[in-house]
Amino acid sequence: MENNREINALLNLIDDPDEEVYLTVENRLMSYGNPVIPQLEHLWENTLSEAVQERIEMIIHRIHFIDLKNELIQWRDGDPDLFHGALLVAKYQYPELQTVKALQDVEKMRRNLWLELNNSMTPIEEVKIFESILYNYYKLQGSEVNYSKCEDFAIHKVIERKKGNAITNGILYIVLAQMLDLPIKAIRIPKQFVLGYFSMSALFNESFDDGSAAGKIKFFIDPNTGTAFSHKDVDHYFKRINVPPVNSYFKPMTNSGIIKTLIEQYAKCFESPELTYKKNELNELAELIDD
Repeated sequence: MENNREINALLNLIDDPDEEVYLTVENRLMSYGNPVIPQLEHLWENTLSEAVQERIEMIIHRIHFIDLKNELIQWRDGDPDLFHGALLVAKYQYPELQTVKALQDVEKMRRNLWLELNNSMTPIEEVKIFESILYNYYKLQGSEVNYSKCEDFAIHKVIERKKGNAITNGILYIVLAQMLDLPIKAIRIPKQFVLGYFSMSALFNESFDDGSAAGKIKFFIDPNTGTAFSHKDVDHYFKRINVPPVNSYFKPMTNSGIIKTLIEQYAKCFESPELTYKKNELNELAELIDD
C-alpha cells in the first residue's frame, strides 16, 4: 500500500521541469523494476505531452536494460548456450520477446536436417544437406552486414523472415550444427564472419595454440549462401586485403566470443547522436562478456 502511494506520487512528478527532481524520480521508479511498468504504460496512454511520453519510454527502456544486463550475466556465468545468447541480444530491441516460436522453428529445421543426414556422409555431403534445407527449402537469405538494418541482428527476426546477415545467419547455422553434433564453428577471419568445418578430433583432443589451427579446418562455409569454399580461396582473400593469415584467425570461436561479436556489431547500428545511448548500452553489455 505504501509502495503504491509512493509510486503514484512519483508518477505525478515525471513532468517536473527541474532536471534534478526528474532524475531522482527516474531512479526511484527504476528501483521498482518490472512491476512498475504497467503503471508507467497507463500513464503514457493517458498523457498528451510528448515530452512526458518520451520520459516514460526512457524509464521503461532502462528498466528493461537492467533486467537484460542481469540475464546476460547469468548466461555468461552459466553454460553459455549460443541460441539463448542470441535471443538475449534480440531482447535489447524487443524486450517483450517470447522465445517459444523461435525455439519451435529451430527445432523444425533441426528435424528436417536430421532426417536427411546419415553417418555415412562425408563432411561436404553434410554441408550440401544444410545448403539444400536451409537455403533452398527454407529460402534463407543473407547479405553483408548493414548497420542500417537493425532487425538483421535479431535472431528471432532472421528465423521469422528467413533473412539475416552473415553473423546472424552464421549463428543459426552453428546452432543447428551443434544440435546435430557437427564440428562447425565460427572463425575470426578479418572483416568476415566465416564458418569452418573442423576435424572432430581437433575440436576435442588438440590445442589450437601450436600454430596449426588452419590445418585443422577441412573447408570453410559462407553463412550467407551455405556454400563451401577452400583454403585456396581463403589464401586469396588474405593476399587481397594484404594481411598475413596468422594462427589466431583460424581458432574456433566460443559461444561467448560469438555473442560478444554480435553485440559489438549491433552497437554500430546506433551511431546517430539521438541513439548514442543505445550504442553505449550495447557496448556495456559486450564488456560484460569475457571472450
